[in-house]
Amino acid sequence: MEYKVIPFVATANQQNMSAKNIAEQLDNLIKVHANDGWEYVRLESVSTYIQPIDGCFGLGHKPGYMTSYQMAVFTKEDNEKRITPSY
Repeated sequence: MEYKVIPFVATANQQNMSAKNIAEQLDNLIKVHANDGWEYVRLESVSTYIQPIDGCFGLGHKPGYMTSYQMAVFTKEDNEKRITPSY
């Protein structure tokens, strides 16, 4: 099996903040990759810690913080020909 993981960042503004709009964006992402033979598996949340920036003499200092990203996971069969036993 091959796997592909790509970021999913939904965009919205005050006029289209509905769950339906976000779902349509994910649906479109799935359809685009399905056309290339990829099968959608799931949406994963990946958390990471962003290191602080010390700055010079305290200027430009930024504290560290946690952030998370949504990743869409896809899979498909390897391109190699599978050998199936014949009985």
